This record gives sequence, C-alpha cells and structure tokens, in this order.
Amino acid sequence: MSRIAYVNGRYVAQRDACVNIEDRGYQLGDGIYEVVQIHAGRFLDEELHLARLERSLREIRIDMPMPLATLRLVLREVVRRNRITADGLVYMQVGRGVARRDHAFPKVAPPVSLVVTARRAPAYPETIEGWNTAAITHPDHRWARRDIKSINLLANVLARQAAREAGAGEAILFDPATRVVTEGAATSFWAVDEAGVLRIPPLGHAILPGCTRAALLAEMAEHGLRAEERPVSLEELSRAQEAFITSAGSFVKPVLSIDGRPVGDGTPGPVTRRLFDIFARHAKGAPRNAA
Repeated sequence: MSRIAYVNGRYVAQRDACVNIEDRGYQLGDGIYEVVQIHAGRFLDEELHLARLERSLREIRIDMPMPLATLRLVLREVVRRNRITADGLVYMQVGRGVARRDHAFPKVAPPVSLVVTARRAPAYPETIEGWNTAAITHPDHRWARRDIKSINLLANVLARQAAREAGAGEAILFDPATRVVTEGAATSFWAVDEAGVLRIPPLGHAILPGCTRAALLAEMAEHGLRAEERPVSLEELSRAQEAFITSAGSFVKPVLSIDGRPVGDGTPGPVTRRLFDIFARHAKGAPRNAA
C-alpha cells in the first residue's frame, strides 16, 4: 500500500504525488521545512517545531500556508492515513509557490505551497546500550543564516556523506576560520569538557535552534541541571570527556568516537546517561519533576 502525502490541498498516494516544475522550492530552494517525531502516537515537542516553522517563514517572508489549528489537523490526518499509531516522523515543507523562474520574489505572490509526508520510525530506545554513534569533524560550509530551517541542505548533505564514507554516523561541523564547533550536520552538538562542564554552542545565526535541544534544556532546568552555552573549539573537543547529539530523530545519542579517537573511555558517560534518561521520560510524557 502506498504511503499518503498531502500536496497543496489534496491527499494523494505518495507514488503519484508531484509538484509543478516551476515550484520555487524545487528550483531555488525557496522554502522551509520541519520534522516532528511521533512517539507512542503523540506529537513530541509539536509546539516548539511549529513555533520554529513560523519564525523561519517570517525570516524569509513567506506566509503560513494555513492557520496553525488547520495545519495541526492536516498533520494528524496524514499520520492517520499512513496508519502510524505508535512511532514515526511527520515532515512538512512550505515553499513560496509556483512562479516563472526568477531569483527575486514574484511581483504577485503565488499561493504558498505545502507538502506533508509521514513514515514509521524507531521508538526512543529503552536503554542507552547500543544507542550511540561515531562522528567526524568537517568544515562548516553552509550559508550564514543557519538559524533558519531552510530546505537548502547541500552542504549538510555533503558533510553527512563524508561521515558515512568515513564509517561514522554524524559530521560535527566547525568554522574553518575560528576552528570553533557549530553543530552536527543534522543535529545539535553537546560536550562535557575536561573540567566536567557540560557545554553547548550558543545560539545565533550560525546555529539552528534545535527543538530537542530546547526541550532538553527545559527538562534539565526542572532537575537543577544546566549547560554552559559557550563555544567549544576543536582543541577542547579533542579533550572532551563526553559528547552527544540531539535531534528529533536522534533524541539523546552518545558520540563515542570523533575522527577515529575515543571520546573519554569510549563508552556513554554519566552526564549523557542521565540526560538520556531524563529525555526518555519527557518523550513518554512524564511530568518534568519526576525523579
């Protein structure tokens, strides 16, 4: 049975789904996307993702395709039609619409385009054992406004491919000029430095404001924990005691080696283990102040 997609007002079999060849998202990458994790049938951190969608669209001057309440209904209908009752991912992409190819905005704004798809995905792992990855470091060649969740992902694609070819699961990006870490190719990056301080690169135009990052920081605050939002250099990274990544699909995932060298003793450290457990309770909908 074909998966079902929502494409500009219609629910269609995904194998038959299509967009106009002059869709600006297709031709120019003129659009925004979001991915929401579904856990046990519940949309995880939905409000954070939809707020980020609205912000990104404002930054590139595209209107919301529909009111938020209606968009929520569309997301749930796509999930229902794809029979995802437990765990999955729902993807939404909003573009400026169809217009004759020109780099400047169309003089008359076309209808905004919206595509939504959904698929099954693994659930949050029951234990941290076996839930880890290796990483490489890679120069960050993306555009300057990485805080906008643009569909322009070529630099991310090349970085993730470099990681795959090196036998790793993620590329940790760094500014070639300052040798300061920014984030993963598709994740937020965290490290416990040699002094035992949990650090995460500060937000700004160089960093995507990760929704899982924000949710984890909120959970940490409820447990009396904090991370220093302070740059991490490559030199400091080489001495890190622990490292992990977060995202809608990675949740809290330990990084056990970087560029072929073990991080710490090469096993998930105590800070990562505790945050893995804290976020697991969050994913399951447990109260923040749960022990």
